[in-house]
Amino acid sequence: MRNFLLLFLCCVVKMTSVVAQHRISIDAKIDKEENTIHIQQEVSYVNTSKEAIREIYFNDWANAFKDKSTPLARRFEEEYVRKFHFSKSEEKGYTTIKKVKLDGDSLMWIRPQNHPDILRVLLNEKLEPGETVALQFDYAVKLPSDKFTRFGVGDEGDYKLKFWYLTPAIFNGEWKIYSHKDIGEQYTPPSDIEIHLNTPTEFTPSSSLNIEANYIEGNRRYISLSGKNRVESELLLTQTYELETLPVGRHQLVSNLDDDGLQPEIKDLILIRIFDFLEERLGTYPHQKLLITKEDYLKNPVYGLNQLPDFIRPFPDGFNYDIQQLKTITNNFLSNSLLLNPREDQWIHDAIAISIMMNYVDRYYPKMKLIGSLSNIIGIRWFHAADLEFNDQYPLLYMNMARMNIDQPLNESKDSLLKFNVNIANPYKAGIGVKYLEDYLGSEAVRNSIAEFYSENKLKLSNAEEFAAKLRKNTDKNIDWFFEDYVNTRKKIDFKISKLKKSKDSLQVTIKNRRDNKMPVSLYGIKDDQIIYKTWVDSIDNEKTVTIPRNDAERIALNYEQIIPEFNQRNNYKGVSKLFNKPIQFRLLEDVEDPEYTQIFFMPEFEYNLYDGIAIGPKVYNTTFLSRNFSFKLSPKYGFNSNTVVGSAGLDYTWQYLNKDLSTIRMGISGNRFSYGYDLYYRRYTPYLSFYFRPQNLRDNERQTLSIRNVNVYRDDNPVIENETPNYNVFNVRYAFSNSYLVDRTSALLDYQLAENFSKVSLTLQYRKLFKNNRQLNLRFFGGAFIYSDVKDSDYFSFALDRPTDYLFDYNYYGRSEGSGLFSQQIIMAEGGFKSQVMPEYANQWITTVNASTNIWKWIFAYGDAGVVKNRVENSEFLYDSGVRVALVEDYFELFFPVYSNLGWEVAQPNYDQKIRFIVSLDINTLIRLFTRRWY
Repeated sequence: MRNFLLLFLCCVVKMTSVVAQHRISIDAKIDKEENTIHIQQEVSYVNTSKEAIREIYFNDWANAFKDKSTPLARRFEEEYVRKFHFSKSEEKGYTTIKKVKLDGDSLMWIRPQNHPDILRVLLNEKLEPGETVALQFDYAVKLPSDKFTRFGVGDEGDYKLKFWYLTPAIFNGEWKIYSHKDIGEQYTPPSDIEIHLNTPTEFTPSSSLNIEANYIEGNRRYISLSGKNRVESELLLTQTYELETLPVGRHQLVSNLDDDGLQPEIKDLILIRIFDFLEERLGTYPHQKLLITKEDYLKNPVYGLNQLPDFIRPFPDGFNYDIQQLKTITNNFLSNSLLLNPREDQWIHDAIAISIMMNYVDRYYPKMKLIGSLSNIIGIRWFHAADLEFNDQYPLLYMNMARMNIDQPLNESKDSLLKFNVNIANPYKAGIGVKYLEDYLGSEAVRNSIAEFYSENKLKLSNAEEFAAKLRKNTDKNIDWFFEDYVNTRKKIDFKISKLKKSKDSLQVTIKNRRDNKMPVSLYGIKDDQIIYKTWVDSIDNEKTVTIPRNDAERIALNYEQIIPEFNQRNNYKGVSKLFNKPIQFRLLEDVEDPEYTQIFFMPEFEYNLYDGIAIGPKVYNTTFLSRNFSFKLSPKYGFNSNTVVGSAGLDYTWQYLNKDLSTIRMGISGNRFSYGYDLYYRRYTPYLSFYFRPQNLRDNERQTLSIRNVNVYRDDNPVIENETPNYNVFNVRYAFSNSYLVDRTSALLDYQLAENFSKVSLTLQYRKLFKNNRQLNLRFFGGAFIYSDVKDSDYFSFALDRPTDYLFDYNYYGRSEGSGLFSQQIIMAEGGFKSQVMPEYANQWITTVNASTNIWKWIFAYGDAGVVKNRVENSEFLYDSGVRVALVEDYFELFFPVYSNLGWEVAQPNYDQKIRFIVSLDINTLIRLFTRRWY
């Protein structure tokens, strides 16, 4: 008995040590003048793994802001975020480690390679499973400006603290260390936390931790906070405002979200309803307080019309506040209680959060439209967008990326996702995937699985395998397709009805699966736009024929309720008693896609050049907000200066490929007719075939394009120019390469042209470098040579030094035939790239030029060009120019002021204003890409 008792006590002690909690104790003093926090921290770390360890890793994410070479800084560069690179040194942040000790003895620590915001502490001896070690840290954190990630020091001196102290990383056989990339939460085990703050008196604390003490003594404020089983301790220390604390049942909500002037009782009703809904669907929240900040919301907002300015209110009072609080509360509710790997298993969090939001809107706002009350306005209500429900935004925005062929698997590491996929497409795909499962399995089975998964894994490490096991346990159907195809791959869903055989009482339907997956599809019978029959069809390898009752159905349809995020729903209909599968629908202005109709759109469009003036006319086309494989456009216009019809037309077809460097092939033909001079017109017809290459790592900005085209040009004879070739065709092959980031941009263009009278080849190389001291260097090389040429007495096809003739009509010249005046001063950075009009201005044999510029101050640059021009039967000539470049919007709106060239001091010469050159882009799509490139 004695031995048994001893054994029992040893087991109890051992079990107690294994389940012991990590503890973090912090004593911190804030130096407001230096925006620095001096920290004395003790971490009691428990080895909860099954093996001994000799090192412990800590997240030190405050050090991610130390310079321009950290993973965070590189992430900003990849997404063209300029504010960190151009920030002042005092706006950045860093950690200064002074001491790391164990029982009074100093320990060695290092920062792993490529992880400057991770701390690796080397122990003097092994830490066995179940054992605890208490480490002491003495360090200081210089806080960054909040303009980088919305956390840090605000413009008004408020402190928004997140990831501001050292936290242990997760060890489960291997260390899970992730650098700060501004894409989510730390991966850290729950700990008991005690924080004692010594701050200036003007600060007021707000936190989800319990505030045990908050008092002023002398000229300092002393604050004590504590919490059990916490994975984060976001803290706001404000001087200019105080967060609102709202009782919500047995919980407290601390928030500074805008409430749109709602009455307190309305806010209370909304918040209680949200908490009740979450606990009904998930279970009880393990903590008393929840901090919901404007900063958290803006990091992950509700995208859509509710982001419009306050004077546009398409939604009823309280709806914006309700949805904003719902999304932020749900995210924090899950983040603080479900311990999922935020890089590898984020899709589970997103699936639960977005599906809950959709269910909440279905219950409390069942008739809410995507564009709110705007859907009732005459004109707007004619659009299909006005018919969409609020929850229809989720498949629509995910499909935006799928149609562009840049969607990514749900289980892909979060730091490998494009920004649009991180913020929008992947969370939405995960959420609608749950709705897909609910429709296939029945909503109760899926909701019960989510509730059980949450309750059983609350404040425990969990993963995707456990989530999958819970779903499988609650259904008899095979759902391997959901994880193998929907979650783990980019495979699209695309079914079509290929055949329909009718009999008096039944219909024999052949369904074709156009993609390589095993996903099921729903089949409907429709009468008077109402569902009269529904069944699920699965295991469709290629084609499958099923027999269903006729039931007076007028049409049959796949995925009629559009619950499945299907790539192409336009081939989902077959008429039973109707003549047409889908009627034709004409719409004024572009609309969202309505798969029940064949849609054709009309939109007014305008263009401008000097000779046609403003040309206005309708654009007739078939593309919606979502791209599609086959597209056409017809755009006739009336030129008010030329008093004639001009315009363009084209059609193309696109093939897309998954998981290949060759991502897209596009084939088509285009044509246009415009003026190239006063009462002079050109017509151009161009069949083309293009191959687009993009690395399978979609965050890699490398792009390659191979295009093959035949440009056929027919021009009116210009009586002023002798020996002109008005009509010609040019076979053109181009290979383009680019690799573009904020700090480095490299591009190359190899161009070969073959025509009846000449053959030529050219190479353009460009390099742009933004150095750490904010100095920018731009280099460009152009070299071109004729392989042969029978062109005589004309420089129309020659290489140009400063203003190409553009005989292929590729460039957007506003006055392409002008030899003087303002429009002759427009410059296109092509061929020689000179800004001064030095002689000879053309080369009919070969040419080489180098263009360079560097900034003098911010967006003011000094530029210089040098080159050698060789014409037949003439000696080669060396030419140069230099001046000042003002880049108001780089590559889109720039001015060039020549200073010195072969012509001498140009600034001292007469008519200097006519020597100034400019770049202006009025192409809206080009300007839009300037702002959207960080998302795609």
